[in-house]
Amino acid sequence: MDNRDTMHRRADAAIKGRGAASYVVGRYEVTSAHAEDDGWGSLHARGEEDPSPHPDTRVREERARSIVSRNDSPDIGFSQSVNPYRGCEHGCVYCFARPSHAYLNLSPGLDFETRLFAKTNAAERLRAEFARPKYRCAPIALGINTDAYQPIERRYRITRALIEVMAECRHPFSLITKNALVTRDIDLLAPLAAERLVTVYFSVTTLDNRLSARMEPRASAPHARLKAMRMLAEAGIPVGVMAAPMIPMINDHELEAILEAAHAAGARAAGHVLLRLPHELKEVWREWLSLHYPERAGHVMSLVRQMRGGKDYDSAFGRRMRGEGPFADLLAARFSRACRRLGFGRLPPLDCSRFRPPAPSTPPSPQGSLF
Repeated sequence: MDNRDTMHRRADAAIKGRGAASYVVGRYEVTSAHAEDDGWGSLHARGEEDPSPHPDTRVREERARSIVSRNDSPDIGFSQSVNPYRGCEHGCVYCFARPSHAYLNLSPGLDFETRLFAKTNAAERLRAEFARPKYRCAPIALGINTDAYQPIERRYRITRALIEVMAECRHPFSLITKNALVTRDIDLLAPLAAERLVTVYFSVTTLDNRLSARMEPRASAPHARLKAMRMLAEAGIPVGVMAAPMIPMINDHELEAILEAAHAAGARAAGHVLLRLPHELKEVWREWLSLHYPERAGHVMSLVRQMRGGKDYDSAFGRRMRGEGPFADLLAARFSRACRRLGFGRLPPLDCSRFRPPAPSTPPSPQGSLF
């Protein structure tokens, strides 16, 4: 049976190795199907007749027409970003990027972490972008919507190819990841860091291996991220930590411990972000809560709404990252106090003055030089 035959059946059990538990319907779907029990128990059968989805990861290679995305959001610290993959096998149940899969007519639930797209010509497109006469250098954030070092990067090596183009052109960039695979590329990152061309942030959500396995099942374990952080710092690469997302009654009590562990591993800058629940992510998250923490699901969502003006989510610039209200204010105060105590500051600014366009791949036409 095709796993997608069960796409709209309400999940009654978590799936090992996956964050989502069902195929949540995308907001652009024209039609949707809902499974109904016929009274004979067939919908909830077990054993050999188990209808629960157990999807494998499938990767489709695609040729991107462009690779650099631009934004002017006032609460984001970068104007350019590059994402080598669409979808993310890490399966983080809280991922704010899940709703982007709806644009592909795929589910922000299980499809987001099992139906992946690899932009195999990403390095080629990036080099072409840098060669444009009107291109103006500004730091690029690499792997923002989905993690540039998710497991399929071991096979496709698209992120490494992108970094090689950055190195060739001396283009500044930053990384944020939750995968220890980033240590593979220390040979490229360390020389760039010496020229103030790269910084790396690690997203650390929890120090609890069991909670991490439930929330972000295919990301590197917390201790592996801290070890990778230490390796990069010892290689001279500026490292920071993002304690994100902070979720009331789930991991908010770990905030100080996360910052302390990251500082001990070499992080010298820190940030935090509250849980964000745009679009279909609300349903994915509520389902996960009901499966893993049914006794506190109502309380968690009550606190989330208190920080979001009575709603599940507030997308307003400035508030979407930090929230509002007493609980959000307390979390921000705890974060600030811990940062002062530990001595967190800012990472060195990236240097745009070193940028040089790539050498042309073919000799310029003599006729072109006449104009």
